[in-house]
Amino acid sequence: MNVASLAKDAGISVITANSWISILEASFILLRLPPYYKNFSKRVIKSPKIYFCDTGLLCNLLNIFNREQLQKSGLRGAIFENFVVTEYMKKALFKGEEPQLYFWRDTNQNEVDLLCETDGELSAIEHKSCLWRRQFLPRGKSKIHQLERNIKAPTTNVAGQ
Repeated sequence: MNVASLAKDAGISVITANSWISILEASFILLRLPPYYKNFSKRVIKSPKIYFCDTGLLCNLLNIFNREQLQKSGLRGAIFENFVVTEYMKKALFKGEEPQLYFWRDTNQNEVDLLCETDGELSAIEHKSCLWRRQFLPRGKSKIHQLERNIKAPTTNVAGQ
């Protein structure tokens, strides 16, 4: 997320926008997912992604009130991704762990939706909102496997409606 762009659109300063985002995070309304970037390249995106902690609130703000509207929405995939990321966050917190969750994207649009770090090992997780489960290895997962050698755990695909 580009906070400067958000601040400009809202007619506020970047400092104010960051303050408001911090308040929403502290209130468990928003979650900032940091990017994963070791010494890969300067072409890696380094801005965090923002997710709503409550997908019901997210859908309400998007005027999506039932399953049929959600299935027809062009935002269904993004809402599903939001749901999966927040569930992984909750899973770590319920276990009493500090979540070590990241995403990875480069300027060539290679992306991994979610990286979970446990004991120095990374697991790559890809989310797809689809009617059937299928095997897929998006470009981002194969690219990050080339760059990061400590992804030892198998990659995971999460599919759902």
